[in-house]
Amino acid sequence: MKVKICGIQDIDTALHVQQIGTDYIGFVFAESKRQVSAEQAATLSDCLSKGPLKVGVFVNENLKRVEEIAAIASLDMIQLHGDEPPEYARKLTLPVIKAFSYPAKLSIKEALAYPADLILLDSAKGLYRGGNGTSFDWSMLAGETFDRTRLILAGGLHPDNVKEAMTTVQPAAVDVSSGVETNGVKDLKKMKAFMDQAKGVY
Repeated sequence: MKVKICGIQDIDTALHVQQIGTDYIGFVFAESKRQVSAEQAATLSDCLSKGPLKVGVFVNENLKRVEEIAAIASLDMIQLHGDEPPEYARKLTLPVIKAFSYPAKLSIKEALAYPADLILLDSAKGLYRGGNGTSFDWSMLAGETFDRTRLILAGGLHPDNVKEAMTTVQPAAVDVSSGVETNGVKDLKKMKAFMDQAKGVY
């Protein structure tokens, strides 16, 4: 089971994410209370030469600007969290994660047809795209037949429910942000607890 912790903004937290064995670290470049600049992300990336994979989260950003930020911040993957069309993703030079709200008009099979390496399913939109701390009914996915090796599950996950979510949905990875925060700040103990729960399932 792979784990992505998103919304990292400072060096101490980034190093903790590395220390506990997280597979992906997320830097948010879109409008958000967790937003960082390319330069901030570059400083964090410099501390993470041995991993985890660095993911940049963008929402309807100019394609050229995405590539510029990816180069500055030494990103490994691009996460598209807006309304980017398939042709947009095809032009990116790095591997792509495409986020979709669930449930939505788009079916799982339609989402998987998007030209992305991984598909992330998040809860319905709040003030910002993602990181709103709400979950959806995981049982809706339990009976679906599709390629789960490309699925990242997000939305309202935290140390107390991630095991149930993973057992129900059987995703390839889980993504957490607000679920490992206390008063809007990343909580080192909660991140470790989340990792222990997630890595212990399968």
